[in-house]
Amino acid sequence: MAERVSALSGHYQKGHFGKEGEAGVILSEVSGLVLHQLSVWPDTLDRAATKVAQACAVDKAPGPGRAAVGSHGVLLRIEPLKWWRYGGELLPALAAEEGTTLDLSHSRTHLRVRGRAAQACLNRLVSLDLRPNSCPLDSVMSTALHHVGITIWHSRDGFELFVPRGFALSLWEVLTDTAAQFGAEIV
Repeated sequence: MAERVSALSGHYQKGHFGKEGEAGVILSEVSGLVLHQLSVWPDTLDRAATKVAQACAVDKAPGPGRAAVGSHGVLLRIEPLKWWRYGGELLPALAAEEGTTLDLSHSRTHLRVRGRAAQACLNRLVSLDLRPNSCPLDSVMSTALHHVGITIWHSRDGFELFVPRGFALSLWEVLTDTAAQFGAEIV
């Protein structure tokens, strides 16, 4: 298989920038994205939920807007009839009358935003309330960043942004420009 080239290749420069002092925002691209989508029909939802939960080794598949972390991957419920499996192997095969799976690994770029000012930085760019009481750990949401549809997962490592590969560079530039006011570091 061909080796994947980062959408940020040639534009990803590690180091501190913006406001002097401690970095309030730490940015990174997470390489090697493995992301599969499972779409089901309303009448096969329960059966498919059992299959995907077993595949990721979680007790049960998460409800809409939530994630479940298992030993064989993470399930992100991105829509009422769709899950994304982050990490792990392929999702279990489904008959056409049950649903369908799709490999999204090459269509998205995975960015991570963390640090004491990560929430404030992102709240300047997205129309979501990312405060802990409205966006607890393992929340999953779809929104727009600079008029581009993205998915955000609030993980233990920070805010995971899954952005369309074709827009990754322009969104990275907007993100780094915004992060600079808090003091930022690219790792």
